[in-house]
Amino acid sequence: MSGITAMTQEMKAAGAAANAAQHETSASDAIQNHDKRIRARRLRIALWQWALLVFVFFFWWAMTKPGLLPNFFFDNDAQAAFFFGEPAEIFARIRDWFVGGEIYRHLGVTLYETVLAFVIGTAAGLAVGLWLALSPFAAAVADPFIKGLNSMPRVILAPIFAVWFGLGPASKIALGVTLVFFIVFFNVYQGVREVNPTVLANARMLGASRKDLLRTVYMPSAMSWVFSSLHTSVGMAFVAAVIGEYLGSAEGVGYLILQAETTFDMNTVMAGILVLTACALLIDRLVTFAEVRLMKWVPPQK
Repeated sequence: MSGITAMTQEMKAAGAAANAAQHETSASDAIQNHDKRIRARRLRIALWQWALLVFVFFFWWAMTKPGLLPNFFFDNDAQAAFFFGEPAEIFARIRDWFVGGEIYRHLGVTLYETVLAFVIGTAAGLAVGLWLALSPFAAAVADPFIKGLNSMPRVILAPIFAVWFGLGPASKIALGVTLVFFIVFFNVYQGVREVNPTVLANARMLGASRKDLLRTVYMPSAMSWVFSSLHTSVGMAFVAAVIGEYLGSAEGVGYLILQAETTFDMNTVMAGILVLTACALLIDRLVTFAEVRLMKWVPPQK
């Protein structure tokens, strides 16, 4: 009997081990299939994006090529090229800029102004947002002033900053800081204020100090809001740099665009816009990379 019992127990153990192995295999297959579906969806999205980009440029080329499309808005089919530029000439201008090296000094100045405005505005918005979100009395006192400054059209500050700081990079950086600051500030303030009270109560019950709450509760809650605002702030920093260069500068991509506009050189204008757009997209990708690396608790986007 003891032998039969031992044999039965061994068979049960072997069956349990087989079931466990089967469950592990099924779970592994499910994870692999899920990853395949995510990769397939990303590939499909990328293909559609490239197809849309090709279509836009093809339509642009056809619209500005005399005789290919009927006149929709202009009496003369050659006028479309004058107003919208010719894609072939625009890309040739960009190639000449980078091959000849003319663009590097101007692009370096614009990127310097943009990055500094982006970094300073983000740091200031993060610091002030955290401070006011954690200090209700200070927030109540500052509320009308914050709202008043935010409602001000900050573009009108550009000539004022030019008078204060001169026509160098400082005036462009100051304008960029004012644009980036409020975007980051309001997102951080809202993110901290929306921390779950239950999470706060549990952390305090476990003996968390104010510094611990800031590091483990408030900051993780605010980070998702911060990175959401940073994607918008990149474009705003570029806008500030270009506006400042428009108003007064001797270098920068905005300066090149302004000089081209004075001679109605639409190809150069569109070339400058495309270069700035590509740089903005590159910085946005860097922000996305930092977001993925720092916010490991957030599930990856499908």
